[in-house]
Amino acid sequence: MGVMQSAPEELVPVPAPHSPSTAQPPRHTALVRATHWIIALSFLALLLSGIEIVISHPRFYWGENGNVLTPVLFKLPIPSSRSLVPTGYGYVLPDQNGWSRYLHFQSAWLVVLTGLVYVAAGFVSGHFRKDLLPSGEDASWRALWRTIASHLRFERPSAAEASSYNVLQRLTYLFVIFALFPLVIWTGLAMSPAFTSAFPASVTLLGGRQSARTIHFFVAMSLLLFLLVHVGMVWFAGFRSRTRSMITGRIEGPLEDA
Repeated sequence: MGVMQSAPEELVPVPAPHSPSTAQPPRHTALVRATHWIIALSFLALLLSGIEIVISHPRFYWGENGNVLTPVLFKLPIPSSRSLVPTGYGYVLPDQNGWSRYLHFQSAWLVVLTGLVYVAAGFVSGHFRKDLLPSGEDASWRALWRTIASHLRFERPSAAEASSYNVLQRLTYLFVIFALFPLVIWTGLAMSPAFTSAFPASVTLLGGRQSARTIHFFVAMSLLLFLLVHVGMVWFAGFRSRTRSMITGRIEGPLEDA
């Protein structure tokens, strides 16, 4: 008697398990990314042209009037591009005041218009409330000091922080957006005779045109300090991934070494 053989079992293909995607949800909207880069490039133009403007007269005053015959509040220890400005140096730098003022004026209006678009869209979309306004556990002194201590210890941000801002970042961005930038724009306009003739209170409240210039200088230095710290923290957290997220809106995979 032959041995009965069972029919071979049919092999049913089993789909391979899907590997979890490392793609993160969008961190930055297209509008945030566009306004970020426009303002960043415009600020660099403002910084370059502002340096040339300061070189033309590196002396600062307080009040309405100020010139080489009036007492200075303080002066920068740098040579000037104008021979009539006493600096203590035996030479004069090339005068670049013409193009620098033109570039400064054009870049400033680009920042103003782009900033207005960003702020309006931020209120309409809820960007400030959802992404920048501290809430819950973040809205406490303990959370703030914990974040500051983490930065002072140069701790790398966790993976969870790659898709959101910590409380220190949120407060800093809010201060820059709603305090420093409006103040630097206000003080800049207060130095314009055309603007102050139409709105004299804009310069009177600041104590005079020279006071506006001095305040403008210090606010600009505060924005420069913010820029340097911002770039440094981006480099520390992972320059390629953070820069890519501000271009594409997403952070793919884990943060890389800086």
